[in-house]
Amino acid sequence: MPIENWVEKYRPQKLSDLVGNSSAIKGLMEWGQSWLEDIPESRAIVLHGKIGTGKTTSAHALAIDMGWEITELNASDQRTKVEVEKVAGTGSRMGTIEGSKRLIILDEADNFYVREDKGGERAVIELIKRTRQPIVLTANELYEISSELRASCKLIKFEPISTSSIIRILKKIADSEHLTYEDGVIEEIANNADGDLRGATNDLEAISQNTFHIKLEDITVDKRNNIKDIFSVLKNIFKAKNAKESYEAIFSIDKDPENMIQWIDENVSIEYTRPIDLNDAYYYMSKAATFLGRVRRRKNYAMWKYASFLMTAGVFVSSRKRRKESLKYYKPQIIDKFWKTKNMRMTRDSLARKIGTRCHTSIGFARSQLFPFFRFTMMNKSYAEYIAASLDLTPEEISFIMDLKDTKDIYDIYNKAQSILREDNYLIESFTEINKKGERQDSCQEKSVSKYGNAQTTIDDAWG
Repeated sequence: MPIENWVEKYRPQKLSDLVGNSSAIKGLMEWGQSWLEDIPESRAIVLHGKIGTGKTTSAHALAIDMGWEITELNASDQRTKVEVEKVAGTGSRMGTIEGSKRLIILDEADNFYVREDKGGERAVIELIKRTRQPIVLTANELYEISSELRASCKLIKFEPISTSSIIRILKKIADSEHLTYEDGVIEEIANNADGDLRGATNDLEAISQNTFHIKLEDITVDKRNNIKDIFSVLKNIFKAKNAKESYEAIFSIDKDPENMIQWIDENVSIEYTRPIDLNDAYYYMSKAATFLGRVRRRKNYAMWKYASFLMTAGVFVSSRKRRKESLKYYKPQIIDKFWKTKNMRMTRDSLARKIGTRCHTSIGFARSQLFPFFRFTMMNKSYAEYIAASLDLTPEEISFIMDLKDTKDIYDIYNKAQSILREDNYLIESFTEINKKGERQDSCQEKSVSKYGNAQTTIDDAWG
């Protein structure tokens, strides 16, 4: 069974549970209630506003409040004319078995125009004209929807969520997940979110991977409005008027070439689909990577300009036929992977050090050979408690070695281990105590050498 992410786990189920946008929520509810009497004048509604402001969540909450079923067509689905008619068209003419309404949700309606089959948007316009069921469209950018589609719908704007509201919700989530955090951690995540509650929740979840105590230094996310800027820069690089303009686009954002090449690499295959164009683009990027490698080895940052030129102007000239339509770009996956696994890698290394010290092996041997043994042994809960006590494991280390996700089970073992340590203080020595003993022994040996060093030399001399 897949683990539910926190956005879904803590998604509000009723309109009254949503924070912010009270006037928008009120307008949505009034529109929903207008369907109880007859088909209203506005058969469809567009919820528009920045990412993470609760548009899709509000649509789902409306359906729950009204007792409606949901038919959803999101941006990851094919939304050609045929698919729109097959999925949404049938639902728009038929109610449910119980006779209630069916809410049709079309997510990211501002991305219809980028589809290869541009009949999708036309199909939606025709669908709205004849639907007998309520339709909700969501959009991040209202004016990237055609004027004809906008005119077919009632428009409701969602504003960014206030920082104070995001802080309040993140603290509730942290408490539910048994997280502790330094002063200012939640505030920093909320400030970086720039009104994006969904993004803030994802950030909190990612930062807390394999840790139950978050420090300020763990926060590595950029402010989200900077992320928006990087997408604009990418568009300028790929769609500039000439190579010079493409090269100059990189100077409009505060990111070094080491970081920028990852963004270009992630999105070049979205912009260029012809094999010959991709081949040339990756050739120039490989040359850019060569210069970046020289910068790392020689600390000669003057070479950054050559890398920047190759990854921008070089990639630009690789396209023989430039696409005019706007495309959706993505954040480099490698950044998220390193970010999300940072605490996990620290926990892994800490655990290997403890096991290696107790078993008198190297960290590498403990990691590759002993982890499976301890994981198998700790499947027995009573063994798990005593091993956790013997090694003085943290909740994060218990979660890692046992591959546990349920915080209740983790803390049951951790609390019992701490209890064992307190009760059997003379029988079980904690890892910290072992370290201290080792340090004391090393110190005594050093003092012994210092104390008897001259005498030892004299004896050696006497022996000739």
